[in-house]
Parts: sequence; C-alpha cells; structure tokens
Amino acid sequence: MAHLPIRLTPGASADRIDGWATDTDDRPILKVRVRARPVEGEANAALLKLMAKALGVPKSAVTLERGGQSRTKRLSIAGLSEDEAKARLTDL
Repeated sequence: MAHLPIRLTPGASADRIDGWATDTDDRPILKVRVRARPVEGEANAALLKLMAKALGVPKSAVTLERGGQSRTKRLSIAGLSEDEAKARLTDL
C-alpha cells in the first residue's frame, strides 16, 4: 500500500497535479489543485477522484488517511507500492 503526502489547493481554475515539492521540513509533498471548494468534503472527494484517475486505480483504492480539514493530507493507495505510485505520477 502506498502512502502519498498531498498539499491540496481547492478552488483552482482546473483540476491538476502540479508535481513534487518539499514542505517546511524538507519532506517531499505532491502539490494538487482541484476546482471544488472545501465545502462539505467536496474538495476531498475531487482529490480522491483525480488521484484515482492519475494513478490508474479504482476510486475505491484511494482513501484519505488524514487531513480531512487541512490542506496537508495523506492518501493511501491500495494495490500500489510507493515506488509504483511515484513512478505513475512522474510520468504525467
């Protein structure tokens, strides 16, 4: 199971993955933007859908592990190793 750290920006002009960056502690974090607003979990739902499509896995394989109310989140991806998930995101 892969675990991906995400920095989510809701309310963007388009749904897109901006690529890898580092957080304030120099840890890698994936920057993602979604059009949905952070109202009633809409931005989180859009994030899960976008990541499932980008990784080529069913939506049910992507779960929000932590950060439901925060811009910094952690996703779990069932059926992929961390290396496989990062390779699929690098190929975008």
